[in-house]
Amino acid sequence: MNPARIPDLVTNLFRLVLGLLFAFHGAASLFGAFGGNRGSGEAIAIGTWPGWYAAVIQFAGGLLVLAGLTTRVAAVVCSGSMAYAYFVVHQPDGLLPLNNGGETAALFCWSFLLIAALGPGRWSLDAALARRRARDGVPEPAVAS
Repeated sequence: MNPARIPDLVTNLFRLVLGLLFAFHGAASLFGAFGGNRGSGEAIAIGTWPGWYAAVIQFAGGLLVLAGLTTRVAAVVCSGSMAYAYFVVHQPDGLLPLNNGGETAALFCWSFLLIAALGPGRWSLDAALARRRARDGVPEPAVAS
């Protein structure tokens, strides 16, 4: 393998694993899958604030990041939801993540921010759609600056 391609491969694998893990968290809370919400075996009641909405973001955002579809937007939303979780749920119990149980929220937050900054990588639906648009001669959508 060409050593120059290793960073792209690792970025893609990181995006895939991150999206899958986040989607699992959402599925556990929404559907009671994988032991349910916090191991209770039960799903969160529909519309419960903020848990149900966070679970929807986790499930849908995780699947979008996993697939690499609208990756940057999905990653920013996922990162923001984890920042909210850290500061609203964990931080009142102590300043440091080690003391307040917020390590997972902090890691997810910063990991999604990294994916938002780096982009989805070569092996994503976003990249495949961009290649198809380029092949068909369709101009890229304008981005407001």
